Amino acid sequence: MPEQTSTSPDTWPLTSGLAISLTHPRLIAILNLTPDSFSDGGRLDTPADAVHTAHHAALAGADALDIGGESTRPGARRVSAEEQIARVVPAIKAIRAEGGILGTIPISIDTTLAPVAHAALDAGAHIINDVSGATEDPAILSLAASTKAGLILMHRVLAPDQDRYSTSYTPSEAPIRGDVVEHVLQGLRALMQRAVDAGVDPQRIVLDPGLGFGKTVDQNAMLIRRTSELLTLGRPILSALSRKSFVGAFAADPPLPTDQRLPATLACSIAHYHAGARLFRVHDVAAHTQALRIARRLTQPNP
Repeated sequence: MPEQTSTSPDTWPLTSGLAISLTHPRLIAILNLTPDSFSDGGRLDTPADAVHTAHHAALAGADALDIGGESTRPGARRVSAEEQIARVVPAIKAIRAEGGILGTIPISIDTTLAPVAHAALDAGAHIINDVSGATEDPAILSLAASTKAGLILMHRVLAPDQDRYSTSYTPSEAPIRGDVVEHVLQGLRALMQRAVDAGVDPQRIVLDPGLGFGKTVDQNAMLIRRTSELLTLGRPILSALSRKSFVGAFAADPPLPTDQRLPATLACSIAHYHAGARLFRVHDVAAHTQALRIARRLTQPNP
């Protein structure tokens, strides 16, 4: 659960004077208010559905909720700011109105558009999660700076409507050539510098290597394995691999279908934890709570 803001490098300060401790794994539960997300599209049709799912996620161990009104799967259609706001704001308000644990749990708005982020923050969100790294709408940076919101910046080379699933890229077709880790490292460095130049406190930034976005199956494996190199940027790394196509490819050939990827997702999340990730954006909160608690207990002398 959120704490009061601290300047310790082991905390992630957010707006409203809150912070998330990063001394151990933290879970961000995915709530997609979309009809077309790759794994759970169409399941949350009403604010009441969102409240029900949010409550179960919080009780299962979620430290934050990530709410989005536009799918970022490969080939997804773009959604206007107005439509995104109509999807996410009533849900955020309903979650906040529920009170109790849902009255204070940090909420992240998953969007690339500043008007959506602004409306979500006004409704009670604390974090902006921008999969474009604030390149699609740079006004997100000034918004994050002025509101002191937490800011997740993700690396990507292609917008979703130009991208493919990782399992669809052969090495010769990969958008990234050469050392993928060095490419992502330099890309994230540039995104972070743009944010700092716009006035964002670097302590409020979390970096996401964009697993599954414009990367081949092997490149995703390399990014997980070499997370320590990304950590040289001095910011926490978000693991957002839950149920993705490359996870299914790691487990079987042909790749497992989406609804059979939970064991493989847990294995990848544990590997990413050992590699240095501390924030995990997941569909299956209860299973991750158990798996990462055990991983931490077995590797730290005083968990």
